[in-house]
Amino acid sequence: MVLARTTLWYIAFCGFAVNYMIRLNINIAIVGMVRPKRQSIEVTNFAHVGNATDTQQDNVTHSGLETTHFLTGPLKGSLNVTEVDLATNLNDLKRLDNLFEWDEIQQGHVLGAFFWLHWVSQVPGGMLARKYGTKKVFGLANLCISLMAYLIPFCAKWSFGALVAIRSLQGIVSGFSWPAMHHMTAIWIPQHERSKFVSAYLGSSFGAALTYPLCGFIMDKLSWEWVFHITATIGVVWYAFWCWLVYDTPAQHPTISAKEREYILMSNGGMTHQRKMLPPVPWREILTSTAVNMNVIGQFGGIWGLFTLMTQAPTYLKVIHGINIKMNGIYSGLPHLCRWGFSYGFAIFCDKLLRSGRFSKTLVRKIATTFSTIIQGLLVWGLAYSGHNTPLAIFFLVTATMVNGAVSSGPLASLVDLSPNFAGVLQGISGMISVFPGFISPVAVAYLTLGSVSIRYLRGLIL
Repeated sequence: MVLARTTLWYIAFCGFAVNYMIRLNINIAIVGMVRPKRQSIEVTNFAHVGNATDTQQDNVTHSGLETTHFLTGPLKGSLNVTEVDLATNLNDLKRLDNLFEWDEIQQGHVLGAFFWLHWVSQVPGGMLARKYGTKKVFGLANLCISLMAYLIPFCAKWSFGALVAIRSLQGIVSGFSWPAMHHMTAIWIPQHERSKFVSAYLGSSFGAALTYPLCGFIMDKLSWEWVFHITATIGVVWYAFWCWLVYDTPAQHPTISAKEREYILMSNGGMTHQRKMLPPVPWREILTSTAVNMNVIGQFGGIWGLFTLMTQAPTYLKVIHGINIKMNGIYSGLPHLCRWGFSYGFAIFCDKLLRSGRFSKTLVRKIATTFSTIIQGLLVWGLAYSGHNTPLAIFFLVTATMVNGAVSSGPLASLVDLSPNFAGVLQGISGMISVFPGFISPVAVAYLTLGSVSIRYLRGLIL
């Protein structure tokens, strides 16, 4: 029989994957949404207008692109080929009509808008989970951002402001999810299993790893609009399974075994976490706690590097290394797949250290935090100075993202250890602070690289 908390791990893992899929779909879609600069297309049309020596040239301007039509007499064996060329070029023109003339700063706003108000809902997310339960808060947050993803193509075509507004709204709603899951983790997961369970949060990396190649494939075969339609549908399907399989507490679960229920309660000190029994939030003690503040700083540092790599990787690979859209999706997704794998393996390792009794919980969390901050930072510097060496750049991109997976055994797990009753609130505070790099980084890169596609882009990325 599958343990109830094992099922919870899988459905939570998929939930975080959906959350990041909706968060990141525009990062790769924007590569196909923006019109190339100084693009010119020549349309050559051969049509019979008289004898074979008559020639007429027409210049036509189409959406800012000058096209040239040569009207000439019939040439043996050339008419069919030319008609195919004409059809192909006209399709290119129609495709370009569906693109947007956004400069680097506007693109930075599109990428960063999700994070502008993402911090607002972090603390409320933890508090709402304590009051209404994680099932409602986490589930509805993911459902709402998925439904809003359906509207992104419409908003983008309506106005730039509408696109930025709906991305900002997605960011607000998404902010409820992470702190809410921390509350459920404290209720469901025994202390010595928390590193492993919190690795489910790195479903976000699996979602990122899937999103980049999936969206690249969708744009190659369909169009950028379908990126949002398909990822939104995946989110709606996930919500149906979440409602079916997840319960807020072991006591509410209808099919959990009595043995597992008792084990969870005993491992967590008999805490029932009934909502009416929860004490008020000790705000002063939380905000002045050295342990809490150090965890917030650690998470902030790792997130800065992660968000910069996550939002800028597709454009960086295209502009600096000239990688096409399909391979771009693969190379942008690979680091996050490695991050998830590293997180899961590192979490199992940390839980074994804790069970052995030879390492204190504090030491294990510090080791994990070192990987997700200091070692990540050194690898990001390596990426900055890899120049135009594509294999070296991809190596540093992958490893810098990968080692951040240790965050699940470091700051994320540590907040649950510090206070199970207020784990959601603690993660809300940490998430509120850590979200700022999400919108500062894209805008900073945009200003540093405005009008430049060379090594300045690389320097902007590292900052």
